[in-house]
Amino acid sequence: MKIRLVQNGVFEILDSVVEATRHPESGFYWIDADTDDLLLLQKLFNIDDLVIEDIMADEEQRPKIEVHEQLYYIVVNSIRYDDEEIFIRELNIFLGEYFVITVTKQKLNEIRAVKPILLQESVDSPDWFVYHMIDLVVDNYFTVIDKIETKIEILDEDILIHNKKSHLNEIMGLRSEILWLKKVLGPQRDLIAALKNRNLRLIDEKLQKYFSDIHENMIKITETFETFRDLVGNLREAYQLNLANRANEVMRTFTALTTIFMPMTVITGLYGMNFKVMPELDWKYGYFMVIGFFILMATTMIFIFRKKEWL
Repeated sequence: MKIRLVQNGVFEILDSVVEATRHPESGFYWIDADTDDLLLLQKLFNIDDLVIEDIMADEEQRPKIEVHEQLYYIVVNSIRYDDEEIFIRELNIFLGEYFVITVTKQKLNEIRAVKPILLQESVDSPDWFVYHMIDLVVDNYFTVIDKIETKIEILDEDILIHNKKSHLNEIMGLRSEILWLKKVLGPQRDLIAALKNRNLRLIDEKLQKYFSDIHENMIKITETFETFRDLVGNLREAYQLNLANRANEVMRTFTALTTIFMPMTVITGLYGMNFKVMPELDWKYGYFMVIGFFILMATTMIFIFRKKEWL
């Protein structure tokens, strides 16, 4: 757990979290903690038992805001796209009058990225800290969108050139991840709408227009994932169509080969009959004549089939 006194974006590291329970002369306290610190923080900042239980649960929480008497509890979901998989990371934020507490189960890039922004913007209040943190989380969605869009484009080109069985697994995996992520986008959009519209005592009214901008970005992100769902559906149709075309190509090749060998089969079957009177059987050059006729007929039919693009 790290305790910082933030004054105009400048950090001062504190030794004890107890110091953060006293109202500072200026600025605010930022306590960056993990789940192991929750019981201590609960006693010092009067955090509700149900909130602690929600954070400790194995499943990731849906984005939300809970208004308590002395603080607000905000859940934001950050996303990452590593090794062609989408991961959700839960960010828990406690917003008080003179402090902000961030609790995470895994390390988040946004925690590190917000520090220079606080200094650059000379942030001096916890509600502005919350705004910059949520803004970073939402901006990261656009990075993930770019990676997914590139993945779809590469998969589309690969399906047209080299249709493989593994492509179907990739398509279905990508589709399930997009549908799963869409379930997060709705509550996240509703959370930001609440920060934009609700009259919240601990959040400066000036921030509403900034949260409105984030809300517009969330709408764009939601619409983009709707488009991704349609594009993945098109990829599946393209895969199945390409697979059907390949099957037709194979069947056409087999049909052409069958057609080439059919007259040969008729001729060999004719001369394979056990009649005694078949003058051609005693002809000196009969065998070579038949073989030559087979070659000529097969060559002619292959030429015709290729000209008609059947082979």
